[in-house]
Amino acid sequence: MRIILSGGGTGGHIYPAITIARAIAKLAPGSEFLFVGTKQGLEADIIPKEGFRLTTIEVRGLERRLSWNNVRTIFQTVGSLWQARQIVKSFRPDIVIGTGGYVCGPVLLAASLMRIPTIIQEQNVIPGITNRILARFVNKIAIGYAEAAKHFSRPDKTVFTGNPIRPEVMSATRSEGLVALGLDDNKITVLVAGGSRGARSINTAMLDVYRRFSGDKKIQILHVTGQSDYNSIVGKIKQAGIEISKSGNITIKPYLYNMPLALAAADLVVFRAGAIGLAEVTARGVPAILIPYPYAAENHQEYNARVLEKNGAAIVIRDSELTGEKLVNTIADLVACPEKLRAMGQASGKLGRPQAADDIAKLALALVRS
Repeated sequence: MRIILSGGGTGGHIYPAITIARAIAKLAPGSEFLFVGTKQGLEADIIPKEGFRLTTIEVRGLERRLSWNNVRTIFQTVGSLWQARQIVKSFRPDIVIGTGGYVCGPVLLAASLMRIPTIIQEQNVIPGITNRILARFVNKIAIGYAEAAKHFSRPDKTVFTGNPIRPEVMSATRSEGLVALGLDDNKITVLVAGGSRGARSINTAMLDVYRRFSGDKKIQILHVTGQSDYNSIVGKIKQAGIEISKSGNITIKPYLYNMPLALAAADLVVFRAGAIGLAEVTARGVPAILIPYPYAAENHQEYNARVLEKNGAAIVIRDSELTGEKLVNTIADLVACPEKLRAMGQASGKLGRPQAADDIAKLALALVRS
């Protein structure tokens, strides 16, 4: 079987595509894959390193306002559609799958017009503009949240699969995570991260968390600041007179390459609300304090977070309402109430869809066979 996958710009679009490809490869050994992205996106670096073939097209996203840039983008899109058609015609795929990002537009549209089976994977509760347009043309829409279905006009096309996560998220064990990260099994582990680039508002609020919990015997904190904020945060901690090296319960890192191990060790997470991050959290059944990124398109992170909150799996704090005191009190309340933490973890696990990649792979195979 021959498969084209398209998704780019951010890791949240690229890694799900890779995960889906590997799930298909397990079900259909010998399959050939071609990824289509852009030269500017992270896919140009990530896809070849993951061992997959990548080809690129020239395309850019529309701004969410009237502008001359949008006029230029529309003209460029005509050219990218021609490029995409040539790629599809040359590779002759049995199916084309898009996982998000504006690069998906011309690729999925070209395949659909050529009557090749197509699937888009919508990760968020509120669909992006590209997927809303593509929904009119593709054969199936694999949604990450059941709540997303109402935003598409063709319910017969939508299939609730959940969002695909890396297999290592589920294979990692708590004991492995604790050992790898030098953590204490007798303490409650709080994992704090704002995404691969960090989150300044969360990092700033953490200064009060350090003041409150430094040296605490019941809790340990693993804080991933992001590369850009790391030196600043470490400097502010020193200015505040907090000696992290002597605390015995605080670890600060600029970036974490083994996040699956950290999730396996975590008893509570403080996260943004990106769809793939939440898919990993719920697959592991970890309770969460969520601070959605306020500038995400259509405010989709808050909608994602509210699904977990409604189901008792998370506490949501808006970024505009986040203070060090509020974060300290929220963490302290949960740590002091193991029963509530346990109940939130169970609720989180019920939302998890660790088999999502396999379900999307099966959906793709069934579409090809039909």
